[in-house]
Amino acid sequence: MAYRNKTYVAFDGDKDIRYYRLMKAWKQSDKTDFNFYDAHDLNTARDSSQEESIKRQLRERMANSKVFVLLIGESTKNLTKFIKWEIELAIKKELLIICVNLNGKKSKDTLCPKSLDDKLSIFIPFGSKIMQYALENWPTSDASYRKDGKTGAYHYKQSVYDELGI
Repeated sequence: MAYRNKTYVAFDGDKDIRYYRLMKAWKQSDKTDFNFYDAHDLNTARDSSQEESIKRQLRERMANSKVFVLLIGESTKNLTKFIKWEIELAIKKELLIICVNLNGKKSKDTLCPKSLDDKLSIFIPFGSKIMQYALENWPTSDASYRKDGKTGAYHYKQSVYDELGI
């Protein structure tokens, strides 16, 4: 199996793409070690004949990923054609799951898709410092929780945000 070193980012391509573009800008401006796959740079034709071909390409991208980042906006939980499918595939592939609340919340809230209920994941607000912290620290926590059979939504204590100056 190829070494998985990418971060797969899923989001509402119609409403939340600006957040993804901002994440790409972080990578370029501060040399952050993000290595993203944009699930939405495919030719996403809206007709259903393209759905399986798009999913095949997304599956290939996810196969080379170790982290699944979900940007959660106002309508994310209602997107079932791709977002729900991407979440379920990430869970099946046992990818590390980082949920990023675009509304600034530091823990799981009502905007989270139901597919993530009781699934091992960390919830953070949108921001470069906390994103980098999660990418660096969540893998160790995730491995420990999996080993102990733990599941569910986690979040960082306020002290983490204080240490990061946010």
